[in-house]
Amino acid sequence: MELIFATNNAHKLEEVQAMVGNKFTLKSLNDIGCTDDIPETGDTFEENAKQKTDYLIKHFQVNCFADDSGLEIEALNGEPGVYSARYSGSRDMEQNIDLVLEKLKDNTNRKAQFKTVISLFLNDHQHFFEGTVEGTIINERIGTKGFGYDPIFIPTGFDKTFAEMTPEEKNTISHRSIAVSKLVEFLCPEGSSYSI
Repeated sequence: MELIFATNNAHKLEEVQAMVGNKFTLKSLNDIGCTDDIPETGDTFEENAKQKTDYLIKHFQVNCFADDSGLEIEALNGEPGVYSARYSGSRDMEQNIDLVLEKLKDNTNRKAQFKTVISLFLNDHQHFFEGTVEGTIINERIGTKGFGYDPIFIPTGFDKTFAEMTPEEKNTISHRSIAVSKLVEFLCPEGSSYSI
């Protein structure tokens, strides 16, 4: 069975394909000729992920899944949340990180979590899968790996930021790997456990 992943990130596509094995053939947006800028105007990760699958259902009539992710900081009432990629008004992650650090500079509550929600539309039914990882926002950037807010986020139980971890280390505990593992378990319940 073919399943469309609402992404054009080839690396991400390959990783998830390896997890689902040969039960499903995953295809990207490019593979189905979707070059549209799919809107993400929801107030929650669930709404944004569902917007993407709804769009593909309406325009391409396909079984598909999509994800939306971001950082939620307790002292900032859940910000940047769905605006994580453009929190400062731009997609420049250095500016986004600067804004977070500025807003938290006099705050002792540094609790935060990364969250991913996957929306799956399969055989006329909608399903959601969520992954979260809790942690702490530190005062300065540490590490050069990863992306986004990784240099200022230390997951609970660890003593280094996501940006200091190898991809393998991060992917064993990340919000995205948790959500994708739930998706894979749903799609391939007899399959082995995987991580991405």
